[in-house]
Amino acid sequence: MDMHYFSYGSNMSERRLKARAPSARKIGVGALDGHQLRFHKVGRVDASAKCDARETGEPGHRVHGVVFDLPLAEKRDLDRREGVGRGYLEKLVCIRLIDGSTVEAFTYIATAIDPNLKPFDWYRMHVLIGARENRLPESYIRLIEAVEWSPDPDPARRQRELSIYDHSLLAGLLGGRR
Repeated sequence: MDMHYFSYGSNMSERRLKARAPSARKIGVGALDGHQLRFHKVGRVDASAKCDARETGEPGHRVHGVVFDLPLAEKRDLDRREGVGRGYLEKLVCIRLIDGSTVEAFTYIATAIDPNLKPFDWYRMHVLIGARENRLPESYIRLIEAVEWSPDPDPARRQRELSIYDHSLLAGLLGGRR
């Protein structure tokens, strides 16, 4: 049995998601209305900021992302890696795809937040790479680019995280504000 998964953070990067759920298959790009992208979820392992689709109820707020088809067996592994019950909870949402159709999907919503945290540079890069490879709106990509980030104090972790990408792809993303 497969499920639809709406990714709006680092898992929008197909390489990142396939490292966690190898059988994931992209369905399409879409948006979650009445929510706003925030980088304030407390990372379980490194205590840096991760993405959240914070529900606002505001009609103009929209989180863009990617819908994937995910086998149930791999969903369990993804739940564990994402920290369901330990910083994220699963939520069923209605996603409006680019073609105007809608699809029901699960996503992760943060329960452990700290608005003072910043993401590490490598995490922000995962999100930017996913946003660009899926051709999200340019104005939305600029919002992600404007997110302030911190260098990871663990250079080995940074290297591991970014090792899934070609160096030329990363070269254009190394800028940004801290």
